[in-house]
Amino acid sequence: MATAEQVKRTDQDHDELPSVVVQRRVEWHDTDAAGHHHHGAVLRWVESAESVLLHRRHATALYGRIPRVHYEVDYLHRLYYGHVVEIELAVQRVGTKSVRYAFVVRSGDTVAATGNLVMAMAAPDNPGAIPLPPEIRRALTTGGRQRPETID
Repeated sequence: MATAEQVKRTDQDHDELPSVVVQRRVEWHDTDAAGHHHHGAVLRWVESAESVLLHRRHATALYGRIPRVHYEVDYLHRLYYGHVVEIELAVQRVGTKSVRYAFVVRSGDTVAATGNLVMAMAAPDNPGAIPLPPEIRRALTTGGRQRPETID
């Protein structure tokens, strides 16, 4: 599980695994009847950060080919409509056929959620995972911290 202090990387073969921080605002549709963020909003925010990371690393060929095979999250604090949230997403491990991300969702100094997301490489005509192409492995094992995407 990701920690609030640092999104830790576990792939020992690479010193510059990419990561990115994006900001989003809690929108009305992100909240539930209790008035705070719905649990599904965290996954949408994490996937938004993933989209920024894949775009910046020129790995958009993955779109439509990376089903989620594992997702875990610890919900630590509530977020409310209008709050600015910061999502830090980091590649934690690149395997032969999958990528593991770690994430932390914050609002100011408050950590609202931490977790992990694993995606596997898939082909439309293959029922199982397939190896990541070499160019995708390079894109996701280099690059280090990317420029943040902030709300102005």
